[in-house]
Amino acid sequence: MVTATFRFYEELNDFLARPMRRRAFSYACAPGASAKHMIEALGVPHTEVELILVNGESVGFDHPLVDGDRVAVYPKFEALDIRPLLRVRERPLRVLRFIADAHLGGLAPLLRLAGFDTLYDNHYPDADIEALCVAQQRIVLTRDRELLKRRSITHGCYVRTLKPREQLREVFERLDLAGSAQPFRLCLMCNAPLRRIAKEEVGARAPDGVLERHNQFVTCDVCRRVFWEGTHWQRMRALIDSVAGAPERPD
Repeated sequence: MVTATFRFYEELNDFLARPMRRRAFSYACAPGASAKHMIEALGVPHTEVELILVNGESVGFDHPLVDGDRVAVYPKFEALDIRPLLRVRERPLRVLRFIADAHLGGLAPLLRLAGFDTLYDNHYPDADIEALCVAQQRIVLTRDRELLKRRSITHGCYVRTLKPREQLREVFERLDLAGSAQPFRLCLMCNAPLRRIAKEEVGARAPDGVLERHNQFVTCDVCRRVFWEGTHWQRMRALIDSVAGAPERPD
């Protein structure tokens, strides 16, 4: 029998059975089992893992475990650059694009508001999410840990919080998105780019009185909605500034 000692760090402990949290523990492994197989057998999706050390050496997911191995498993690091140590993934994603599952219908438009290309359809089956993730190199956002265990999903994030605004804050913090945000460039409904239009082009697409109070408008060429800098825009601007850590705007 192959027995290895495991220790999981920080938020990875949330996925473990209580007796295994925040401590080293021994666990029986199948002969020839890989690090990935055992990590997921213990309940931790591989997409949540950023670094695996076996006997102090960085290894990949496919590293076979042998009797007596000591395995340390770490989540994503935000304040420390560990790229020289990483072996678990072939390469980072060059462009941040997301796909959100059916549990995150409130988060998807907020990510679009912040400028992040985010696919969402509450009818997507898991197989379609997996296929789109691979084909379009997207990060999967989900509250379904089993989805993140699918073999071909290499980049994903298990969202722990329940309310959309807190989910946005969590994703910003965990994936360090503040420096990449480009607010108000995507349609909240369609995920398509917004473009400026002249006031004269708005016509009946804006409620009565809006044309008198506002001069700048943008539109989505897919759904043809029109947006302007009203009170809703101001509330959304304050939300993005608070999540991204922007300094307070002067009155």
